[in-house]
Amino acid sequence: MAGGNCTIVNEFVLLSFSALQPKLQALLFLLFLTTELTTLMGNALIILVTTVDCGLHSPMYFFLRNLSLLEIGFNLVIVPKMLGTLLAHDTNISFLNCAVQMYFFFFFGASECFLLATMAYDRYLAICDPLRYPVIMSHKACVQLAAVSWLSGLPVATVQTTWLFSFPFCGSNQVNHFFCDSPPVLKLVCADTALFEIYAIVGTILVVMAPCLLILGSYVCIGFTIIRMPSAEGKRKAFSTCSSHLLVVSLFYGSGSLTYFRPKSNNSPESKKLLSLSYTVVTPMLNPIIYSLRNKEVKTTFRHILHRALGSWKF
Repeated sequence: MAGGNCTIVNEFVLLSFSALQPKLQALLFLLFLTTELTTLMGNALIILVTTVDCGLHSPMYFFLRNLSLLEIGFNLVIVPKMLGTLLAHDTNISFLNCAVQMYFFFFFGASECFLLATMAYDRYLAICDPLRYPVIMSHKACVQLAAVSWLSGLPVATVQTTWLFSFPFCGSNQVNHFFCDSPPVLKLVCADTALFEIYAIVGTILVVMAPCLLILGSYVCIGFTIIRMPSAEGKRKAFSTCSSHLLVVSLFYGSGSLTYFRPKSNNSPESKKLLSLSYTVVTPMLNPIIYSLRNKEVKTTFRHILHRALGSWKF
């Protein structure tokens, strides 16, 4: 559609991994399809296992179910379109679909930051204040904390996506990424975006740092409590309840920080694509593996479900 001397953009082209040879793209498709199926099955199993077993209805597993739901949503927003670009070379994405993808990317990402902080707070109460833990972390309190974590993503996603897509887009419509992330889409705007960029930086720091500081504070208190425990067995049990969460937090914040807080001089589009794969593809796949391999209760329940399922097939 023509407008003056520039062409108004009404759809985008995701460059994705189009620079690679077709054989490499086919290999990537198989790799990402495998990780996609592993992610969906792994997180679905976590939800199933922690729902079926009444012994896993504690607050820790309630929040773990919510984390798995978030990971499934986060993954489905990004990966199916990426698979389409690799298999069918379907690189076009409409203006609306690009905005929707960006909205839910921000929504699930921000919600996960706050949910990880809520899980850290749960571990803090369980270890540092065990006598009052059952009273404070009642089912009603858990539902409220989970709801706040989910809803925290709404203002971030709404403001940033609505503001960005209210700008005029003209000229090139090629997004140098495998999904509609804010920085590559922002480069296509033909207007002054200085105020938006300031908001985006400040908003991202607040959304990332506020939960991160809460997580850090919780684990500092947990660390001091564990050190003061008299028995080695008590220390081991206390640490084992936190180790999976700590590893998940490190993966999530580490990969996100490397992607968005690197100096621009070291931040080429290709390197950012590779780093983005770590939190859009790899981390959602690893989370259920981490929680299942490092958690005795989850492994035991999964074995029981598997045995019952296999037993039902015997004649």
